[in-house]
Amino acid sequence: MKKKQKKMLTRIIISAAMLVALNFIPVTGWLRMLLYMIAYLIIGYDILLKAGKGILNGQVFDENFLMAIATVGAIALALYEKSGDYNEAIAVMLFYQIGELFQSYAVGKSRKNISALMDIRPDYANIERGGVLEKVDPDEVGIGSIIVVQPGEKVPIDGFIIEGTSSLNTSALTGESLPREAGAGDEIISGCINMTGVLKIQTTKEFGESTVSRILELVEESSSRKSKSENFISKFAKVYTPAVCIAALLLAVLPPAINLMMGSPAGWDNWIYRALIFLVISCPCALVISIPLSFFAGIGGASKEGILIKGSNYMETLSKTKVVVFDKTGTLTQGVFAVSGIHHSQMDDTKLLEYAALAECASSHPISKSLQKAYGKEIDRNRVTNIEEISGHGLTAIVDGTAVAVGNTKLMEQLGIPYENCHSVGTVIHIAVDHAYAGHIVISDIEKPNAKEAIAALKKAGVEKTVMLTGDAKRVAEKVASELGVNEVHSELLPADKVTEVEKLLKTKAPKAKLAFVGDGINDAPVLSRADIGIAMGAMGSDAAIEAADVVLMDDDPMKIAKGIKISRKCLSIVYQNIIFALVIKFACLGLGALGIANMWFAIFADVGVMVIAVLNAIRALRVHNL
Repeated sequence: MKKKQKKMLTRIIISAAMLVALNFIPVTGWLRMLLYMIAYLIIGYDILLKAGKGILNGQVFDENFLMAIATVGAIALALYEKSGDYNEAIAVMLFYQIGELFQSYAVGKSRKNISALMDIRPDYANIERGGVLEKVDPDEVGIGSIIVVQPGEKVPIDGFIIEGTSSLNTSALTGESLPREAGAGDEIISGCINMTGVLKIQTTKEFGESTVSRILELVEESSSRKSKSENFISKFAKVYTPAVCIAALLLAVLPPAINLMMGSPAGWDNWIYRALIFLVISCPCALVISIPLSFFAGIGGASKEGILIKGSNYMETLSKTKVVVFDKTGTLTQGVFAVSGIHHSQMDDTKLLEYAALAECASSHPISKSLQKAYGKEIDRNRVTNIEEISGHGLTAIVDGTAVAVGNTKLMEQLGIPYENCHSVGTVIHIAVDHAYAGHIVISDIEKPNAKEAIAALKKAGVEKTVMLTGDAKRVAEKVASELGVNEVHSELLPADKVTEVEKLLKTKAPKAKLAFVGDGINDAPVLSRADIGIAMGAMGSDAAIEAADVVLMDDDPMKIAKGIKISRKCLSIVYQNIIFALVIKFACLGLGALGIANMWFAIFADVGVMVIAVLNAIRALRVHNL
């Protein structure tokens, strides 16, 4: 792109210098024409070639054809009048190419965000063989392989850390500038940069299925999905361009013919000149260039913020979102259970937690893990014997020679131990020590730090209703919805029930309003597909959810939903501004050209000037950081 831009800039400078010089050099006749034609061909040869190819391929009516016929016509008119003034023809082509160069710089700027994202693609993976690191193609690394990532290198494949600690730069993925600390046991996604320590990672996916590959596919495919606005411009240009060519032809032929019929001088040169001006003004560059550029810039700006929008059609739908439906676990909550309370303890709380954690030490259940995490000390399994799991109830074990029972109310009833009911919302784990009730521990799913603020931000952004769908018990669901400020909640749902609820909401919403569903799990895929627009929590979300979604949030932050809506609305606002501005100016100038009020210099402004202003407006869609 840069070589192309430099070449074009050189052509513009040479042609402009020749144009200025020829107005001061006293040459006449064929030599004067030859020098002007050299300047004309330097700046316009590629437009003439494109116009010729378009005619040969049956795609006649495009901006290249309009520029070619208008400038060649201006040269022919100068020859006919023997004026020797070829300035207008060269100036039209020169300013058109300046506009094209300006547009390529604007596209280049909006591509920088995409290019930065493309930089996350790793070139190699390090495999340790015989004590030596060997660089291999990431495609050659299988699932379960051990790879080594050194400081400054990109993580090539998803996996989990088995050795080492480090700070990770995830800005290219999530838009978050702060580094994330990671150590042994932590999951790690491809595309982030290892900043400090050496990491050994066991891969959990092949390169083609890793996060980095999915992101790149989404971005590369986004330009192929066009919005209604883009489709409108494409259809408009197909009708508009031949229409103005016919109008220009009629303008050149009809008035002189009528003059001849009425016995007046035909005035062919005057009307042909007006027709050429009409053609230059009519070029639909501003619309054809600025509308796709606006969407491209909007998608690029959103990707920099960690919001991947799969196409401009989804950008348009997102801007009209009035109802947002959430899955609960992993979306509004972290999907991680943690101890939220210890009640009715007959001993020190720490001791009660120690008994529970030790008794559960052999289990890999999330509740067992949360007890062990809350205990916070290394588990000595030698202290635990005779572990017996009772399905659907809990387990019993001997801890330091003491009988311990950990489980639900059914376990307490089975053992004949009186227990205390808990009025807190969450999973209640009852504990008995030496056949006597010792208290209970409450375990709850933790709300995401920004969940409440995210709901408030959506309402501020103009979302009229927020809804939460969950398979959790009614009591738990209503508590979470109340704390977060969600308008409506439906609980104890199966995956199929969530689809049914979304279909009900789709029927009751306003006709032009759009419904977005936000989820992260594999069971959310059917609902993501059914909603007007599906938003997936991408960093830790399932592959199925990401594939089914139209928008992916790379850092799982629900605050990004409101930001994504604001970005889409800004982008669409710019698109509509450009459409209205370009059409109003175009039709006004076409009228002036037909009436003979506008000259060729005015036509140049109407074409190139409008395009430059529209492109300048379009690149504002890149500025989304402070929305």
